[in-house]
Amino acid sequence: MTQNKPKLLIIEDDPGLQKQLRWSLDAYEVVVAGDREAALAQIRRHEPAVVTMDLGLPPDPDGSTEGLATLQQILALAPDTRVIVLTGNQDHNNAVKAIGMGAYDFHQKPVDPKVLNLVIQRAFFLHNLQQENRRMQQSQADSPLAGVISRDPGMLKVCRTIEKVAPTSASVMLLGESGTGKEVLARAVHALSPRSKERFMAINCAAIPENLLESELFGYEKGAFTGAAKQTKGKVELAHGGTFFLDEVGDLPMPLQAKLLRFLQERVIERIGGHEEIAVDVRIVCATHQRLKELCAQGRFREDLYYRLSEIVVNIPPMRQREGDAALLAHHFKNKFCAQESRSALHFSPDALAAIESYAWPGNVREMENCIKRAVIMADGNTIVADDLGLPDTQAEEEPLNLRQVRDEAEYKAIVKALARADGNIVKASEMLGISRPTMYDLMGRHGIKGSA
Repeated sequence: MTQNKPKLLIIEDDPGLQKQLRWSLDAYEVVVAGDREAALAQIRRHEPAVVTMDLGLPPDPDGSTEGLATLQQILALAPDTRVIVLTGNQDHNNAVKAIGMGAYDFHQKPVDPKVLNLVIQRAFFLHNLQQENRRMQQSQADSPLAGVISRDPGMLKVCRTIEKVAPTSASVMLLGESGTGKEVLARAVHALSPRSKERFMAINCAAIPENLLESELFGYEKGAFTGAAKQTKGKVELAHGGTFFLDEVGDLPMPLQAKLLRFLQERVIERIGGHEEIAVDVRIVCATHQRLKELCAQGRFREDLYYRLSEIVVNIPPMRQREGDAALLAHHFKNKFCAQESRSALHFSPDALAAIESYAWPGNVREMENCIKRAVIMADGNTIVADDLGLPDTQAEEEPLNLRQVRDEAEYKAIVKALARADGNIVKASEMLGISRPTMYDLMGRHGIKGSA
């Protein structure tokens, strides 16, 4: 049965090597082409995600002219295809040239089946990731949560929470580090609420000087202070009927905290210099990167205001805790900025993706967006390499994608941990792991672990 196997195109004119590759790559539905014309026909017919190709194709089997021309046509016909170039030991320059043209990777002959399998497996994984990113973009195009690109269970739970609380009248507190997308979620709360046709007003409490913040929030009457030439409504009043978003509410000065609390209790405001109470109906959404409970304990934030604002608290996970999202977002921003900067399709090199996945992203999504925009602008050719990202060299090892390798590492770590906890007692350690003693001995032998009975 081949219907569930991913399609792999092998472009190779040597029948013996064709047969060897078919045999060693039996995890895939392999289709074969021996020259440029056949290769392009197979691309059109099967649309394979991954292609391996020899640069030495007829009528130039000893050179690379025909192979490079074929590569160029494949990428023009199917830009998302991952092409792995097979080259001889003395053909390094042409392999580098192929990478510059947009090939995904190269592998030197004679072929090592295990290594080639890993390269192909990685290529399929990255292609599937890119396709999933595009499907998510299409499915979410009309959704208020379209700005949230994630596969992480924690972030998806946040989105489900937003969907649940948005139709209610509850005040929402969004807690998360800078750059995690708090305003995107605040706008989603508004868009999914019955107030969506009214105004969404936002103010950043940390960005406005304290002496101006009160007038921005509550407005002022003509002649209230020097320069007050006319009556001006504040942001709270302008949001009447809609949603008012207080970003970085942890930076709100104490005197204004008292006035905001009174508004939340009475739902009326007074403009600066005015004596009339004005009823305002708004839904409050707040956000901060600070730990408000700690600020309450330090006397820097009113505890009664905290409880008024945090009827629903949503904790947004930082990028470093969102498994798999770094590469997913990188592809999303790459596609976005390629279109914005009128660049042809770009691809990430393996070292660039490894750098993206290993970096902690302290500035979260905002930092990544800026980083990928820079990379799109700076990239030469069709490939974004690690140097284009400008990230610090973490020298972190790339995590394996081979399932057998991942399982073996997990087994090894679990066995070592159990033996340590059991002080080397194999019987106790096997009980902790939920396996029999003979199985424990087998696993210890396979992983080269020694222990005392």
